[in-house]
Amino acid sequence: MSNEFRICDKCKATNVESLTKKLKEIDNNASIIIGCQNLCGIGRTKSFAIVNHIPVIAENEDKLVEEIKKKVK
Repeated sequence: MSNEFRICDKCKATNVESLTKKLKEIDNNASIIIGCQNLCGIGRTKSFAIVNHIPVIAENEDKLVEEIKKKVK
C-alpha cells in the first residue's frame, strides 16, 4: 500500500512546488493530490498536508516535512 499526500494550492502558507519536491523525496511512489483541502483557516498561517487521510500541521514547511516523515508507512 502506497502513501497518499494531499496538499492545497490555494493556501498562502504552502509553497506547492517546494513541498511537492520534498514529498517525492520522502516517497517517490506516493500519490500526491493537489487542490483545496478545506483547511483554509489553518492554511493561512501554517503549513499542512493530509497524509494517508490524517492532517499534519506545522509552523513551517521544514517542520512539516519532519512530521510527515514520522507518519509515513
